[in-house]
Amino acid sequence: MAESAIITRVLHSLQQLPAKAWNDLLAHQACPTPFMRHEYLCALEQSASAVPDTGWGPCVLTLWQGEELVAACMLYAKSHSYGEYVFDWAWARAYEQHGLAYYPKGLVAVPFTPVPGSRLLARSQGLREALVRALQDFAQAQQLSSLHLLFGDEADLAACASQGWMQRSNVQFHWSNRQGSGYTDFDDFLAALSQDKRKKIRQERRKVSEAGVRFRALHGPQIGADDLEFFYRCYERTYLEHGNAPYLSPQFFALQLQQMPQAWLLFIAERHGQPIASSLIALSADAARHSALNKLEIVSRQALPAPESIAPSGTAYGRYWGALERVDCLHFEACYYQPLAWCIERGIASFEGGAQGEHKMARALLPQTTPSAHWIAHPSFAEAIERFLEREGQGMARYLDELQAHSPLRRPAQDICR
Repeated sequence: MAESAIITRVLHSLQQLPAKAWNDLLAHQACPTPFMRHEYLCALEQSASAVPDTGWGPCVLTLWQGEELVAACMLYAKSHSYGEYVFDWAWARAYEQHGLAYYPKGLVAVPFTPVPGSRLLARSQGLREALVRALQDFAQAQQLSSLHLLFGDEADLAACASQGWMQRSNVQFHWSNRQGSGYTDFDDFLAALSQDKRKKIRQERRKVSEAGVRFRALHGPQIGADDLEFFYRCYERTYLEHGNAPYLSPQFFALQLQQMPQAWLLFIAERHGQPIASSLIALSADAARHSALNKLEIVSRQALPAPESIAPSGTAYGRYWGALERVDCLHFEACYYQPLAWCIERGIASFEGGAQGEHKMARALLPQTTPSAHWIAHPSFAEAIERFLEREGQGMARYLDELQAHSPLRRPAQDICR
């Protein structure tokens, strides 16, 4: 494909692009997630959650060959650094101290969503690199101070590196099912942990159970309007307790259940028959399909000979939670233990717990690096930030070594008492 035949077009809204064209391109990527689907990104605009009035000016950079969309990405012109989960406030302050404007800056990311996945959608790596060059040309034309690609996949990072972007790493905590046939049940999973971690998890779960809390899991169309209204009360309460307004509106979640119902799993905690807390989990397309297959296997297990087990597949993503009552350890049960038990039962390969949180290691979510890439227009600031990132990277490597030395997993020589 000759690069000279490629035409760049900038759209002011993803709604100007047909959903099929975008989603077909997304499906071609190595790491598609539900958060990059046309429906999800458009809902952020339609619900006024990520729009210029909230500091997110969306546009879509697209590359075309003839009538075929061959590469595309979302780009947001940002007037602040909220809702990103990769922190550059110190860079903004440094610009301000030198009389320079850091905002607007350009962000290639999913608003309010620290989930790793493909960001630069392209039919080939060469086209992905061409998309990065188009981003730089656009940033210079619009006088953006910088470009930041957050939580990208390996192909994204390689394309950015080919154009001289600086690399940065953060840490998240993810759970993985046992390779092969997966864990048989939650106790089988606990047996893989060290004795002190097994004991701690059982104690935490017992506290919630003895407080009279029970859970319901609702997937997709099972989530009713009343369930969604209750969830939003919980979600909103979490933000208000920290003195902030929620990023996402009720309309956003209503659109998700209308347009992407199979991507959502809701846990509702009840006590004395009344709902008191909830957590909302997202599912990759593989996880949703795999869950359906394993549900059929669970239902048929009594009537048919034992089927050959299906290898774990797909990813669940811990996203939102809130509670209207305080119960000791309820957060851990709603956000980790209930989702993990569901993933084990349904044969899901991994669960991503979201941004930050060393406390997740005690719940068997292990540290994973999450990369980002950065282009700085100002040459002197680019040099200074590059030196900063080199020092930060050394510190991050030491931090990872320290975390890995405290793995919750049972070592072969440790006891196997349950």
